[in-house]
Amino acid sequence: MKKLVEKANRRNRRKKHVRKTVKGTPDRPRMSVFKSSKHLYIQVIDDESGKTIAFANNVEKDNKDLASTVEGAAKLGELIGKRLKEKKITNVVFDRNGYVYHGKVKAIADGARKAGITI
Repeated sequence: MKKLVEKANRRNRRKKHVRKTVKGTPDRPRMSVFKSSKHLYIQVIDDESGKTIAFANNVEKDNKDLASTVEGAAKLGELIGKRLKEKKITNVVFDRNGYVYHGKVKAIADGARKAGITI
């Protein structure tokens, strides 16, 4: 149990360190990724107004068939890219939320790039 607590504390330290420099603006909002043990969540946030512009996750009714795998993460990244294109947003700042940039997190970023979003 102690190892799990230490792992969470290390991720929170990385998260705070990255958040000092990564800020979302109306022109270039912040795309934040969160992974739980079962699901993936993506939010695009304007930090100046504190509003969520768009979101996607695999808990939604339409996305329940997307598994929490690398392939599912890539499709979820494409979905958030499509939703951002509808709102005429093409540039975002990627916030990996303290997670290592590989696997599902990288697949989300690559999926958004495939949809035409500049990260």
